[in-house]
Amino acid sequence: MRFFDTHAHIGLINEDPIEQLLIVKEAKQDNVEVIVSISNNLRDFFQIYENLKTATHVYHSIGVSPSEVTNPGKDWETQIEDGVKLDRVIAIGEIGLDYYRKYGDRNSQIELFIKQLEMAEKLNLPVVIHNRDAGQDVLDILRDELPSRGGVLHCYSEDYEYAKKALELNLYISFAGNVTYRNARNLHDTAKNIPLERMVIESEAPFMVPSVYRGKRNKPSYISETAKFIARLRDMEVEELSEILFQNGARLFGLDPDKL
Repeated sequence: MRFFDTHAHIGLINEDPIEQLLIVKEAKQDNVEVIVSISNNLRDFFQIYENLKTATHVYHSIGVSPSEVTNPGKDWETQIEDGVKLDRVIAIGEIGLDYYRKYGDRNSQIELFIKQLEMAEKLNLPVVIHNRDAGQDVLDILRDELPSRGGVLHCYSEDYEYAKKALELNLYISFAGNVTYRNARNLHDTAKNIPLERMVIESEAPFMVPSVYRGKRNKPSYISETAKFIARLRDMEVEELSEILFQNGARLFGLDPDKL
């Protein structure tokens, strides 16, 4: 049995480079064969990339999240173009819209989002999409701007009806530990009913810890609990589900699952 963690904030779990390596090594021992490391800003991306350079099962996504809209960094577009030339950089993200936290203003968030979608098309990479309280705008923009390589709606939080609209596009739906929460009935319904070939999972570490670990800081090793919960929802064996999700993750990011 093997797991593909499509979204983990390794730098937010622990700032110490040695501890970061131990975290991803522990995950590998717990059958998390691939981790996609996510950073919200470019400064953190380059630091985490350097810290995890020897961890060859860790891949990276580069981008500027909506939380950084007021200060994306000097020459941020050039930094992204330089970053994607590095080994194991496989996506642009996380990018998107967040109206809950009210970062900057909505027009600035939209402008930053669209610019990075355009860059993803130019660079021939998929996108990792953040959406919080901005579902309609995210969907409207993606209908026009989603790059040809597609992408993933990470840490899915909308309902099944929204998922059906999103799946009309070249998108995957990613579930985090919050799908295991008892009151997350909209997520249960979505995880049970969307086409399995369009589903992936993520730890979203250090956030969204699965319910059995509530009170602890999340880490990639815990992703098996998310897989077990979804397997029960879909009346499947977790071994079968985990392999399907692994293959999906590889396909999403353009990797060969037999070489991972």
